[in-house]
Amino acid sequence: MKKIKMLFKWSKPYILLLIAVVALQMLIPLTYSYVPQFTKYIFDYVLENTGKENTLPKFLIEFFQSYSGIKAAGVVAITLIVFQTLRAAMMFLSRYVKSIFAENISKDIRISLFKHVQDLKISRHNNLDTGDMIQRSTSDVDTIRQFLSEQFPEIFYIFTTMIAGSIQMAVVNVGITFVTLIIIPVTVVSSIIFFKFITKQFAKVEVVEANMSTAIQENINGVRVVKAFNTEIDEIKNFKKKSKAFVDESLKVNKGMAYYWGISDGLCALQYAATIFYCIYLAEFTNISVGDIVVCVSYISMMIYPIRNLGRIIGDFGKSIVAAGRIEEVLNEEDEYVVDGTEDIKVKGNIEFKDVTFKFDDSDKYLLNGLTFSIKQGESVAIIGKTGSGKSTIASLLVRMHEYNGGSIKIDGVELKDIKKKSIRENIGIILQDPFLYARSVYDNVKIARPKSTKEQIYSATKKAAIHDDIMTFDKQYDTLVGEKGVTLSGGQKQRLSIARMLLLNKPVIIFDDSLSAVDTSTDMEIRKTIQNSGSDITSIIITHRITTAKEADKIIVIEDGKVSEIGTHEELAVKEGLYKTLWDIQGALEEEFLKLVEKEVQANG
Repeated sequence: MKKIKMLFKWSKPYILLLIAVVALQMLIPLTYSYVPQFTKYIFDYVLENTGKENTLPKFLIEFFQSYSGIKAAGVVAITLIVFQTLRAAMMFLSRYVKSIFAENISKDIRISLFKHVQDLKISRHNNLDTGDMIQRSTSDVDTIRQFLSEQFPEIFYIFTTMIAGSIQMAVVNVGITFVTLIIIPVTVVSSIIFFKFITKQFAKVEVVEANMSTAIQENINGVRVVKAFNTEIDEIKNFKKKSKAFVDESLKVNKGMAYYWGISDGLCALQYAATIFYCIYLAEFTNISVGDIVVCVSYISMMIYPIRNLGRIIGDFGKSIVAAGRIEEVLNEEDEYVVDGTEDIKVKGNIEFKDVTFKFDDSDKYLLNGLTFSIKQGESVAIIGKTGSGKSTIASLLVRMHEYNGGSIKIDGVELKDIKKKSIRENIGIILQDPFLYARSVYDNVKIARPKSTKEQIYSATKKAAIHDDIMTFDKQYDTLVGEKGVTLSGGQKQRLSIARMLLLNKPVIIFDDSLSAVDTSTDMEIRKTIQNSGSDITSIIITHRITTAKEADKIIVIEDGKVSEIGTHEELAVKEGLYKTLWDIQGALEEEFLKLVEKEVQANG
């Protein structure tokens, strides 16, 4: 029942539609149960005039009895056509209402799932199986939609058909009704067994299908790596293996369904034959009329074959339960806003770290261990350190992608944990080393940061990011499609485009998380100077491995072993023994040699 409630909880906003669906699905077979009575009337009153009991409404019987002979048969036929036309209209309305009901529910599920995925913790996104998540958001939702629009209403249709048919048949002959219904207990037991099997098997199918979808998604995204390492054959073998696992599990489902359908069809055929033989027996040894036999044969089909459809409904119901469980599994995960602040602030740019500690949930070792430093509004600060020293973690803490375990981080004197996450992210921008670009035009990729931006604002941002001139060399300039993830652009162009996107927002604090690594030194310097000149109050934090980038900052912070080992200007740290001097001695020598070569080249060319 818990799983059923989980499946149907989405129906609450559409309760009136649900009532309409159920009502129509019950009304259609209920009205159909009277169709054989039209034929029975012709046999009993027009052809044989036996006067047998008929369940048609009394006013119709009286209307028919006002005619006789062939005329009466014609009137009955015309009335039946009108009656069936009205039923056809009901069937059309039923399917239309079912579609509205199911499509609205699937829309709500997709939107809720998409929104919740957006709000999941960054740690969950780091471990997200993209192929599996796409499957949950598409095929699993579609499975639920199909069940709600087709199989779920069919349940009411089947039971109403059985009840209405049984009552109508019992009026004719109770014995025939009893013989016809003998199959039901056997069908119910076999259906329960089949449901338990099919639910477990569909859960396995979902897993292997998700693995196959992930393999496709990863291979498409990583096609350059595959080609670079010439691993196409290995990738094909891997996909064949996952595809075979999917086929094997699917065949088990099909085999189970084949057994169930075969047994079910066999039982239905035997029961049909038994009922026919019983009707022949009654016709031979009792006074049952031809009309009674004809109408009973009609009701046999009405009662037995809907039971046969239980197999399809049970199979789809089992699959829907699995799909709903997979969707609910995602929706039950805590989003990042379970832990949030209460204050909305307008950031100026004063930042203070004091004895900050941090470790990842899956680790016992602290990455940051007593980190202390401060940044003033308008300062340009570079943070350097060895790989894995926690530089990027500082950026993640500042925008509350992660929560610090101890110590204090204050923004303009306000504790960071007291500030709403959305508020802090509106004020602090972060530009990543590997930016994500959409498969849209250059213009749209910049504009996405602020959709209502004017062309002048977008051009201004791209010029500050030193990418405008590059864009103007493209065949379609700003209308050039960049391809999925920006594959048609160089690494430096992608970084500069992402910088332009961030500059469009005019945030008071900007973090460059190694996002200038793919641009040359002169462009790097040009971008940072432009940013500083565009607003003296902008606080910029530059996380980098490049000393030539760090040395231009107002202040340099060196991170070692989760703590600040050095703070100062380039001039101060370059002569002081420590990590910074070591790096400068290596990189600075290369820079000086490069500058000498450039100078010689210039002199040689006059």
